[in-house]
Amino acid sequence: MTLPGKAAIAGIGATEFSKDSGRSELRLAAEAVSAALADAGLKPSDVDGLVTFTMDGNAEIAVARELGIPELSFFSRVHYGGGAAAATVQQAAMAVATGVADVVVAYRAFNERSGHRFGQVSGAAAQQVNTSGVDNAFHYPMGLATPAATVAMVAQRYLHTYGATSEDFGRVAVVDREHAATNPNAWFFGQPITLAEHQASRWVAEPLHLLDCCQESDGGVALVVTSTERARDLPRPPAVIAAAAQGSGPDQYIMTSYYRDDLAALPEMGVVGGQLWRQAGITQADVDVAVLYDHFTPYVLMQLEELGFCGRGEAKDFVRDGALGLDGALPLNPHGGQLGEAYIHGMNGIAEAVRQIRGSAVNQVGGVRHVLVTAGTGVPTSGLVLAAS
Repeated sequence: MTLPGKAAIAGIGATEFSKDSGRSELRLAAEAVSAALADAGLKPSDVDGLVTFTMDGNAEIAVARELGIPELSFFSRVHYGGGAAAATVQQAAMAVATGVADVVVAYRAFNERSGHRFGQVSGAAAQQVNTSGVDNAFHYPMGLATPAATVAMVAQRYLHTYGATSEDFGRVAVVDREHAATNPNAWFFGQPITLAEHQASRWVAEPLHLLDCCQESDGGVALVVTSTERARDLPRPPAVIAAAAQGSGPDQYIMTSYYRDDLAALPEMGVVGGQLWRQAGITQADVDVAVLYDHFTPYVLMQLEELGFCGRGEAKDFVRDGALGLDGALPLNPHGGQLGEAYIHGMNGIAEAVRQIRGSAVNQVGGVRHVLVTAGTGVPTSGLVLAAS
């Protein structure tokens, strides 16, 4: 039994993206799932599986109750924050491919700006009575107590090792904001930035400027997964799950793996990439659009290298040549990414990949057959290749 091609994303749904939703996270989840089912032409009674993040505050049974989903034969959660994004679809696809469930909805909803803010120092993270608490207890007392602070260490090492500059990081932010500026659903709609504005933005944790860091957003996104055969009979063109993978690397920690010989690398993304190319039977040259997890700009450059679009240390030249624009060699995040559209833990990027396959995106790239999607980096992570049917 193999996974590639057996399941497809047949529906996508989302709330608006805001900084203050004014409603509960459970309501956001219910709205997103309802919208995704409507998009797929399905009813709550068709759903028999739900999957989300361990970090999501909305229990599967609570979402089922709110929507009137009568029974669940499959429910699952994936750990490691944003690294779970593509893995929720992988879990759903595996359930469908093995006959455990027929229609599985992956969802993520939170008030991450108006409620609990991930970007703030959290003493509780180092006080957890588990191994994550032990890991955090080594670096939190040293002042490395936010995601930006931990990533800054890797970013500084990357600059030192490969001769990249802060402007190279900024080029990612500029591209994302350029694409968000023409996306009416993006928080930064109509608000592009220049490289000079990136450079002038305040330091968050040197060498990371404010505009190197993703947003904090309120909102929800849901994705309906069913068999490819069934999806072809539904109203929307299916986005076939041609490949789905998870991966962690040696000496893996969270956000920054401090004890690796090569600090300026993301080997877990290399683990994911190798699986994706093998499963999908394609190479990097076959990728028409890349939706790369962009919580911090340096990790976009490092992903390009780990995934084989360029050699180690060569991403700076790749982005300088304009490859990431809509008419470039590898269009990046046409929706604006988490830097420009919203930070919904990467799930909004998967929705954009589906739109690109359907041909319905606001910033539609021509002739799309394959879209690469990655999940959170610096943590155990995941990825997808979605393909036209």
